[in-house]
Amino acid sequence: MAKKLILLIHTGGTISMAQDQTGAVIPGKENPIAEQSAQVSDYANLIVESPFTLPSPHITPEHMLQIKKLIEKYYLDSGIEGVVITHGTDTLEETAYFLDLTLRLSIPVVLTGAMRSSNEIGSDGLYNLISSIRTACCDEAYGKGVLVVLNDEIHTAVNVTKTHASNVSTFQSPQYGPIGIVTKGGVVFHHTPKLDLKYSLQEPSKKVVIIKAYAGMDSRLFTSLSELGFDGVVIEALGQGNLPPGTVEGIQSLIKENIPIVLVSRCFNGIAQDVYGYEGGGRHLKEMGVIFSNGLNGQKARIKLMIGLAQSCDHQFISNMFK
Repeated sequence: MAKKLILLIHTGGTISMAQDQTGAVIPGKENPIAEQSAQVSDYANLIVESPFTLPSPHITPEHMLQIKKLIEKYYLDSGIEGVVITHGTDTLEETAYFLDLTLRLSIPVVLTGAMRSSNEIGSDGLYNLISSIRTACCDEAYGKGVLVVLNDEIHTAVNVTKTHASNVSTFQSPQYGPIGIVTKGGVVFHHTPKLDLKYSLQEPSKKVVIIKAYAGMDSRLFTSLSELGFDGVVIEALGQGNLPPGTVEGIQSLIKENIPIVLVSRCFNGIAQDVYGYEGGGRHLKEMGVIFSNGLNGQKARIKLMIGLAQSCDHQFISNMFK
């Protein structure tokens, strides 16, 4: 069988770093995972690009858009049959979801990373890279949206999240689980994901902030947001979607200024819903005009709201995005 043409994009992160003599993990002059790319050439014909080399806390929506445009360029110019992106794990899920919402391609697009740098015992970078390339070469991976592959598991961009600060099995999909696994014998999918709509984005210019709710919270943070020039707000609310009563005045002021507020739960599992009717409860907030997200976590709701506001500031349009 002829090997597939895969675009391999290196962007930095732990997978591209090494541990120095003091124990600090830092980027070096050379990217060790890029040097190891030859070891995966048995699985695919590779086009290798390194548009930038950054730890993932340095990644911005502008970098995400750069990756998207690079993929589209090679798809049109070279007829690539799949994409693998190496990325730092801290914001990997945000880049994956950004691409999932904006790429209109059916070819497999897979993001991967590492929790241990290249010279640490048990380094997982090369293994994850090989698993990701095998997934990108799999016919069954077509049309499944952007995928995240680490630790032998295949997750969807919409559901996956980093759940542990250092464990190699950090990437999980709470409530849903992986949609497939990578075995020594092959790549196996056991679920077909429900895909989201795709959106156009020329420039990620809209500013969206995430605020986490806490006991005794008041309105001061909310009333300052319009002065700071934010275009939208995501709130990680308490429980099923509730806020302390002291926040209500600030929420009302933002809604009057047509600044959309999307609400998610700060809980690890579950979905925010308009259940409670007391002041600051979910029912009260929804009646005020707060938008409830259907199961996204805060960081992905921010990405979606940012992209949505680039399409339209209409409240009904934004609300429909999160149904």
